Amino acid sequence: MSRVLEPLIVGKVIGEVLDNFNPTVKMTVTYSSNKQVFNGHEFFPSAVASNPRVQVQGGDFKSLFTLVMTDPDVPGPSDPYLREHLHWIVSDIPGTTDASFGREVVSYESPRPNIGIHRFIFVLFQQKERGKVVSPSSRDRFSTRQFAEDHDLGLPVAAVYFNAQRETAARRR
Repeated sequence: MSRVLEPLIVGKVIGEVLDNFNPTVKMTVTYSSNKQVFNGHEFFPSAVASNPRVQVQGGDFKSLFTLVMTDPDVPGPSDPYLREHLHWIVSDIPGTTDASFGREVVSYESPRPNIGIHRFIFVLFQQKERGKVVSPSSRDRFSTRQFAEDHDLGLPVAAVYFNAQRETAARRR
């Protein structure tokens, strides 16, 4: 088992959200103040309120990628009957650049978990063509697998996730 995939399997990202895949591109997700996302690390919602910098360190400038961010634990991890909630989609990201060079298909929605610890997953797909990714009809009950199938994206080329839970009022001050 790959050292890159192991935390995705342990965290049930592979299985509940994604099928097993072979990571072929390095993706770095960094929130303000240079807080890099590593699998399973916890962030306070206030620290992830604005969209992160997502660097695609692979392919070349002619390669195109689509980034999807979801929360599979809605409304709560013990009964995620609204799985998945879509937080962000950026497509047409050229390789060796970051998401700011892509086309925002669905605007960033900051994580606001209410019940329990939620996983927030960033998934990167390599596109076959430019401009083919369209916005889904709803952010609720989104399926990363179905979205990839509908847009002929194949299996992911990279993924990373973080955990977050509701902050107390005292913590936000």
